Amino acid sequence: MKKLFAIMIATTISVSAFSQKKDVVDIAIGSADHTTLVAAVKAAGLVATLKGAGPFTVFAPTNAAFDKLPAGTVESLLKPENKAQLAKILTYHVVSGNLDAAAVVAAIKSGNGKAVLTTVSGGKLTASMDNGKVKLTDETGKSAFVTATDLKGSNGVIHVIDGVVLPK
Repeated sequence: MKKLFAIMIATTISVSAFSQKKDVVDIAIGSADHTTLVAAVKAAGLVATLKGAGPFTVFAPTNAAFDKLPAGTVESLLKPENKAQLAKILTYHVVSGNLDAAAVVAAIKSGNGKAVLTTVSGGKLTASMDNGKVKLTDETGKSAFVTATDLKGSNGVIHVIDGVVLPK
């Protein structure tokens, strides 16, 4: 019994150590709900960047979020000639720093209901609370809600969102 218990603890420690070594890209790759995002990150040539030291806060749209875009949008963005535009859109979903859910909510509260986040692309995302959920409003006035938080990686954190946010 003691041996079994020791093996279970050793396995748990190994799994915990392994999961903490995953970066934000590895976490996205491991998610069946983010295959479109992963394909886009690869097409934009951003894998090496997002595997970097960071830290990064990634607002990761699901496949369903990409499906809400007008028909043909994703296919068009994945073409090599649109790589720069795709990279700008994807880096608009990334903020420098390690902002867990508590930090985002605290920033919203200290900003009297709004927190303006500067993205890696240089754009602005406005975070606010709406019926108890964090809402991100992009530069075009469209919004997405955070649906899952604090997927922590070795170089940052991912928050899942239900829409694709877009820069001007």
